[in-house]
Amino acid sequence: MTILSVTAGSVPAVTAYADVVSGLISLRGVSKTFGTGADAVHAFGPVDLDIAEGEFLSLLGPSGCGKSTLMLMIAGLLPPTVGTIEMEGRSVDGPQTDIGIMFQDNTLVPWRTVRGNIELQLELRNLSVANFRDRIAMLLRSVHLEDFADRHPYELSGGMQQRAAFCQAMVHDPQIMLLDEPLGKLDAMTRESIRSDLQGLWMQQKPTVIFVTHSIEEAIQLSSRIAVVTPRPGRIDQIISIDLPFPRDFDVKNSSAFVDYERSIQEIFRGYGVI
Repeated sequence: MTILSVTAGSVPAVTAYADVVSGLISLRGVSKTFGTGADAVHAFGPVDLDIAEGEFLSLLGPSGCGKSTLMLMIAGLLPPTVGTIEMEGRSVDGPQTDIGIMFQDNTLVPWRTVRGNIELQLELRNLSVANFRDRIAMLLRSVHLEDFADRHPYELSGGMQQRAAFCQAMVHDPQIMLLDEPLGKLDAMTRESIRSDLQGLWMQQKPTVIFVTHSIEEAIQLSSRIAVVTPRPGRIDQIISIDLPFPRDFDVKNSSAFVDYERSIQEIFRGYGVI
């Protein structure tokens, strides 16, 4: 695996993997195979990866390359076939209950209001709802849902439902967030709006985020680093540090530096024969 640093108008420069400090999450020799014998499917790996505390790391790759498989292994929801995963110095050998996790399809229940769905996360963790009133209010304000707290999911647009799901995933103040293509089913304008909300929440709270996406633009806009995943069997082939200021608004997205990142990453995927 190589680590790339891209600056405006430059050819990506390669730096040593050893220059990256060990992180909050550490993977060593992690690989996943489904099935056995002639029916075995090598889905992902092997991979070594360190994810630092407070960083926003995107797993960027084509559909079916194993990005979600890797995230499920990090969450402890899927055991690796080979290799080890550590989180905060502890071995991940089962579901991690102290993290926040969000999938493409939200987990809101229809019979509860937005506030009720957020509170459900606390109830399932045996946490006092009363102790989190201020945090719930802050999260709702941060994603512009304060006027919809007493509405049910079926009364909301898809984008508003995803905003509510973000609040649900973050209400217990997790230090690690795993987001599996949470914007994939939204229209372009809604996706852009929620990217801004997500970026603002990350800048304010600074959890460690692992974000699965197949959008190059999305990965550049949100990430401190991008792990480029090859077509199946997925491997982390390159890691790109994104040296752009936050918040990454329209001015940043229209900058020559942003365009340089896009072109460099597009060339990587052209090399894979994906685009």
